[in-house]
Amino acid sequence: MAAPLQYGDPPRLGGFAVQARLSTVPAGLVYLGQAADGRAVSIALLTRGAALDPSARERFVTAIRSSSGVRGWVARATGRTTTIEGPPVLAADLSEAPWVAVPYTPGRPGAERFLEPVMVGGTLIGEVHGPDFVPYWLADRAPALPAPPRPRPPLTETRRRVLVAAAVLALLLLLGAVIALLLFRGEDDSTPMPRPMPPTQYAPSPPPVPASPEPQEPQPTPSPGETGRNTPGQSPGDDSDEGNPI
Repeated sequence: MAAPLQYGDPPRLGGFAVQARLSTVPAGLVYLGQAADGRAVSIALLTRGAALDPSARERFVTAIRSSSGVRGWVARATGRTTTIEGPPVLAADLSEAPWVAVPYTPGRPGAERFLEPVMVGGTLIGEVHGPDFVPYWLADRAPALPAPPRPRPPLTETRRRVLVAAAVLALLLLLGAVIALLLFRGEDDSTPMPRPMPPTQYAPSPPPVPASPEPQEPQPTPSPGETGRNTPGQSPGDDSDEGNPI
């Protein structure tokens, strides 16, 4: 019976959209997915602990290769192939977090058959006896999620593109310089030449004439003969003694 997805379940595996949980076993989980064409698929995914165990991961990958017709290291060592009966493999990822997808048919075995070889019980040779084998990662039930995709490397241009870009830039700069030169030259040609100033004519002006004082009446100058006639202390116009005889 399908159960809702839980926290940590992957939303997508490869080109399949994960919709629900079909079953949970100690070695991994089985999901119900949908392909791009709408077909229902069964997807088996290891737990994180099983994916970190190289032996458990190799047993899971060997089961997928055996179902796909590819011999694994067990088949090469023994000269035999172990073929798992069931639906054909539609897609698989054999990286550090492997998973496998097969067509889903309700009521029939699906991708969980690839998880059965992961668990090892008893002994590999002889009859089963003694305590059962329990892997150390059995308590880890979290799904082994594929690693996130690597970031896209920074874009790098080829040498040819860099040279072409430099040539185009130089051409644009040269074109801008020519346009600027033509614009400035056109402005200089359209500006009229300034007309020369007329020559300055100097007209001589008469020198300034100082202002002369107003003419006054000339004072009579006494003659030598008239000097003795006047007595000291008297002015020339004093006629007080004209009637006195000499």
